[in-house]
Amino acid sequence: MRIFQNINLALNLAICCQIENIKILKLLLNCEAMTEVDVFISNYTLVDPEIFQLWIEGHTATEAVAILDKKGLGKQTGASLELIASDVLDHYRTYSLLEKLLINPNKLQEQLAFQIEPRTRQMLIEKYYEFDDDVVRELLGKKLSSKNRKDLDEVSEKTGKPLKSCRRQFDNIKRVYKMVEEIPGSIMENIKSSFYVSDDLARKYASIVFLAAIRFETSKKKLNTMTFPAWKRCCEAIMAQWTYKLTGPEYYDTEMDKEFLLELRELKVLLDREKEHKQLVCITLKPMLLQKSYLELDANFRKYTGAIITLAATLHRSRDMKNLFVEFSLILDLFRTGNWTSHDLQQFFNAYSSCAGELDVLSATLTTWYTKNPTK
Repeated sequence: MRIFQNINLALNLAICCQIENIKILKLLLNCEAMTEVDVFISNYTLVDPEIFQLWIEGHTATEAVAILDKKGLGKQTGASLELIASDVLDHYRTYSLLEKLLINPNKLQEQLAFQIEPRTRQMLIEKYYEFDDDVVRELLGKKLSSKNRKDLDEVSEKTGKPLKSCRRQFDNIKRVYKMVEEIPGSIMENIKSSFYVSDDLARKYASIVFLAAIRFETSKKKLNTMTFPAWKRCCEAIMAQWTYKLTGPEYYDTEMDKEFLLELRELKVLLDREKEHKQLVCITLKPMLLQKSYLELDANFRKYTGAIITLAATLHRSRDMKNLFVEFSLILDLFRTGNWTSHDLQQFFNAYSSCAGELDVLSATLTTWYTKNPTK
């Protein structure tokens, strides 16, 4: 094969032909002692997971070279900084071409231009659609509009993530939401089938889609301490218990079970039977709570039950459902004032619900309701 005298010409040809092992080729071409070079050319696409991760994180090629050099790549391989920079640029060009397919994973599965192993293809999709919890937390509650996309500089500055990475995450969330918002059935399964992501990542996106679909208030100052994992846990609990579980074109995983929410109004009867309910709860909790906590419960039970039942009885209204987490935070403030621990609070809610079911005024209603809704 004709000898390449100009290394730049050789590298450009390598890019066009997608050399299987570009690093080896460049090392060979850089060897002045050689007079002949054998080159194997194929259309197999090489993906370096470390360089791809740097690209995903939004680092420029120059920044990526500096990071790799700091990690000692040059010392480990004997490659010069110029050679590392050239290799990074090669990869970045390839990933920029692949991005046009990654925004539509179906096309990546079907295309023939890039020969990629299934395991590598799955890694590309998973990494591309991964997101940072702190970035997503800043995006919750915001409209996925062009205007907000232009204002991502603030998100980048607040989270310390490169602007390019913030834009990728914003675009991916918008893309996933637009794709599945009108598809009936399980949000998670719809995301998996449309974007080929893992179960864990699909569940994360499902929580984001659910929050956006119900339009929960997430930006109030009282909610600033809630991390994305906390939002995710709450959403998964609500989706499991409060949404329709029937399948069909008229049922959506993002739609609340209206009949269930309307039936919650019947809990207002507990306000009329407050004395009996309180007695049962106090008897149950007395062996479990410290004397100080028990006296606090005895003195403020009416305040606690009033806030809980009032919220439950109004959740059938969209505006009240939208403010669900704000109301939760207000209720928790009541307990926080009484210096309740998280353990004692869990004990209280367990006793509160179980004792309510023991009252004759609710027992028949609950039996009927659980018969109709065995999964809730």
